[in-house]
Amino acid sequence: MPIVLYHFPLSPPCRTALCTAKALGLDVNIKIVNLFAKEQFSEDYVKMNPEHTIPALDDNGLIIWHSHAIATYLVSKYGKDDSLYPKDPAKRVVVDQRLYFDATTLFPRLAATAAPLMFLGKTDVEPDKKAAIYEALGTLEKYLEPTGWVAGDQVTVADIACAVTTASMQAVGVVLDPYPKIREWLQQCNSNIPHFEEENMEGLKETAEAMKSKVTHNIYAP
Repeated sequence: MPIVLYHFPLSPPCRTALCTAKALGLDVNIKIVNLFAKEQFSEDYVKMNPEHTIPALDDNGLIIWHSHAIATYLVSKYGKDDSLYPKDPAKRVVVDQRLYFDATTLFPRLAATAAPLMFLGKTDVEPDKKAAIYEALGTLEKYLEPTGWVAGDQVTVADIACAVTTASMQAVGVVLDPYPKIREWLQQCNSNIPHFEEENMEGLKETAEAMKSKVTHNIYAP
C-alpha cells in the first residue's frame, strides 16, 4: 500500500516530510488537510493524531506525526543507504542537533510571525520577533561555514528540514542578502536533493501569494 501523507502545501513541516519521501523515491498518496478550513480538528483526524498537527504519516497502519520524526523514520526504513541520516553515532548526533535547531529555533521563529499574519488577521511583525528570525539565520550561516552543508560534509535530512524552513522565510519576505552561505546552500539543495525544488516550490508560491493577500508591504525587511 502507498504511504499516506496528510499534507498542507503552505506548511514547511509538511514539505519537509514530502521532500524527504520524494528524495527517497517513495510513492506517496497525498491527502490535503486544509488548515484554513480547520480540517485538522475533524473527528477522524483527531482520532488518528490526538495532537491534531500536520503532517501525519500512515505507513500501512503505523501512524507518525511531527515532520522530523517522519523524515528520520522514512530514511531509516526506506533509504538505500544511510547518507541522509547516518547510522554512525558521531555523525547522527550532529544531524539530530540540527534537526532540533530547526524544530526549536528556526521554524518556531518563523511560525511566531507568519501564523498570526496568516490565521489571526495581524498585519505587522513585532520588532523583537523579526530580530529573532535574523539571529537564527546568523546561527545557520555559521553552521554552513565548514562544509556548505548543515550537518557534516554531505546533504542530510537536516538540510531538507532547515532549507524548507529558510526558503519559507524568504517566501514571506525575510531578506537573505546578508547571508551568502545560506543563499548558496539553498541553490545547492535545489540542485542536489532529488525532487526538492519541485516539491517545495508549490508551497512557496502559495505562501508568497497568501502573504501578499494579508499585507501590502514587506514587513520582514530589516
